[in-house]
Amino acid sequence: MPRGGGVKAASSALCTLLLCLSAPGAFAAVTCTASAVGVAFGVYNPLAATPDTSTGTIQVRCTSTNPGSTTINLVANYSTGSSGTYALRTLRSGANVLGYNLYFDAAYTQVRGDGTNGTQPGRATLVLGRNQTGSASGTLYGRIPAGQDVAPGLYSDTITVTVTY
Repeated sequence: MPRGGGVKAASSALCTLLLCLSAPGAFAAVTCTASAVGVAFGVYNPLAATPDTSTGTIQVRCTSTNPGSTTINLVANYSTGSSGTYALRTLRSGANVLGYNLYFDAAYTQVRGDGTNGTQPGRATLVLGRNQTGSASGTLYGRIPAGQDVAPGLYSDTITVTVTY
């Protein structure tokens, strides 16, 4: 896909977030569901001097039928995706790879992960009364470093988010 002046461009559709929920038996009167809007970078220009950035969201919605007040501690762990490492996740198009990562902040300093290797899991606390519903949401900040010489193509990765409560 040449883009003006022969510049190579690659489209990436990041990230299909697979959401898994698990709950200990003691909280059987609490149900939670999760949803996400993945990070979609669009067209990547390898000659651009600045990184390519985009955002997505994750939301967890919980309902309590416990009598009285219930505190729900949510923890969201993010997988490494196809790269197998948090140092630099990879978008793939066949054998071609494009490095990227997911962060908690717009300054791109805190990598989303599972708490290992300097990464941070997502955390939120909800306090709900009987038959009350509440939600917690967060922004996913995605960043592709500039200057990666990649072939044109559709690049993607799958990140699994496991939410426990």
